[in-house]
Amino acid sequence: MKISLKQKNLKDGRISLYLEFYKGSSTDNNGKRIHLREFEYLKMYLAAEPKNPKEKKENKETLELAENILAIRKSNYVQGKYDLKNTTKSKRTFLNYFAEKTEEKQQQDSSNNYGNWFSTQQHLKKVISESLTFDEIDENLVKKVRNYFENTARTKSELPLSQNSKYSYFNKFKAALRSAFDDGYLSINYASKAKSFEQAESQREYLTFDELQALAKAECKYPILKKAFLFSCLSGLRWSDINTLIWSEVRDEGEFSKVNFRQEKTDGVEYLYISAQARELLGERQDQLDRVFRGLKYGMTYNTEIIRWCNRAGVPKHITFHSARHTNAVLLLENGADIYTVSKRLGHREIRTTAIYAKIVDKKMKEAAEMIPELNINF
Repeated sequence: MKISLKQKNLKDGRISLYLEFYKGSSTDNNGKRIHLREFEYLKMYLAAEPKNPKEKKENKETLELAENILAIRKSNYVQGKYDLKNTTKSKRTFLNYFAEKTEEKQQQDSSNNYGNWFSTQQHLKKVISESLTFDEIDENLVKKVRNYFENTARTKSELPLSQNSKYSYFNKFKAALRSAFDDGYLSINYASKAKSFEQAESQREYLTFDELQALAKAECKYPILKKAFLFSCLSGLRWSDINTLIWSEVRDEGEFSKVNFRQEKTDGVEYLYISAQARELLGERQDQLDRVFRGLKYGMTYNTEIIRWCNRAGVPKHITFHSARHTNAVLLLENGADIYTVSKRLGHREIRTTAIYAKIVDKKMKEAAEMIPELNINF
């Protein structure tokens, strides 16, 4: 693996420093060569054009610090490659490390991702001892955890885990092992030796227009949650992007409005036009750096309220905040938007991700064909 320090020019005139971990290349199912890279953004910046001695000095010090971090990462990699253990790190408990990774996901404000990490953490507590350290991890432990998810783990209602839950939770465990190897806690990358579960095609729960209308009329205990959820239904924005949206990213251009933001999940810059009704949900403009949905937060309280809100509206579905994004995709396709436009609005990198929603709409079209009662025909 090749580790190098890279620079990226930002629009605000700064240069962002990050590390690139180049792991070689492979080929996809179509025979196309793809490069395997991972990135670590250091959150360290240089002035692109230092204007005075002070800025030049700061640039020099920042660059030296970044190069020191690079040297540490290279040292950790060599240590793992040649099976040289860091005895201090190897004595840290695995569950403590996993809890730290889970907290990082919470700080990133990605509701679905954090929820999966948190659920995985609760399961791992049942199968891994709190005192287990990194130097006690071996292939037998990995097999033990996989067997737990395969045969023992249960949902809160004491039902066996679904196939996709097994897939998701075990992959979070593997991600922690992989991260621990990269960070120098493990001298062997056990994640590369563990076979993942097969992923089943997931059911994407969404609201019909009538159900969405019912929710719009029904009472929600937390008005900020109602506004954010309905805005997601009308715009297709993810929870993480809605939660971090600030007023400087909302542009009112005559009779049109749009949001300019950097996607939390893909780190890509998006420019998304929103409807007049979606703009109304945002309310009056505040200071540029203020959050648009101030007070919105991820947690069991809000998740439970969405379910109760649906019950009040007479919607018999298990709806989560992410269902709003699915709702937006389905309603757009049902009302004539082409799949390419929907894909661009949702920020999908691949059209096949959006095609799942087209299958849902196609199913509804087939159901509609049988809605007209049979005629009594005589010739």
